[in-house]
Amino acid sequence: MAARHLAPEVVETAGVIGTGVQARLQMKAAHLVRPFSKLLVWGRDAAKAQTCAEDLAADLGIEVQPVADASELVSLSQLVVTTTPAREPVVKAEWLHKGLHITAMGSDQEGKNEIDPRALALADLYVADRVSQTEILGELRSAKQAGLWAHGIPAELGNVISGDAPGRRSDEDITIADLTGTGAQDTAIASHVFAMIRDSKAGTVISA
Repeated sequence: MAARHLAPEVVETAGVIGTGVQARLQMKAAHLVRPFSKLLVWGRDAAKAQTCAEDLAADLGIEVQPVADASELVSLSQLVVTTTPAREPVVKAEWLHKGLHITAMGSDQEGKNEIDPRALALADLYVADRVSQTEILGELRSAKQAGLWAHGIPAELGNVISGDAPGRRSDEDITIADLTGTGAQDTAIASHVFAMIRDSKAGTVISA
């Protein structure tokens, strides 16, 4: 949803910072709404980045390359997803460029921080999944603690989806989505999947 509403209409190159299960799942999902032709992968462990790149190349059928430098990944991408447990920024403010969208997913616990707090102040649009959570757990917390957030209450992704708040205004905008996870969203997804497979033989039934 973040990519659908906040990324540029045309994404030729995407990048993912992180090499775990979420990195794989998120890029598969992003490819459905922004069918990029090239994907870059960066991780602290080069071997894991190589494996992640190979897996995604097989799954997506596109060119996927591991890169040694996260700044190179950001500079070449129009869409970047961060899925790390980092406690120090893995994306620097000086790497931002026109036409970039970042979806930051890793800061879902207190103390985590993937995005340079200065980046939130420099972006044309910052969107939270839930403001009250991002103030405690997300990238907004880091920006506020650093005294770098002076834009009032940011929009939430749900407001952008419903049209009650503006999303990306131009292809040159720099946008950031800060996703900490919401229980209501998780429940809706689980309910939808359960309804789809209720009458099938998929999955395992566990009786409490």
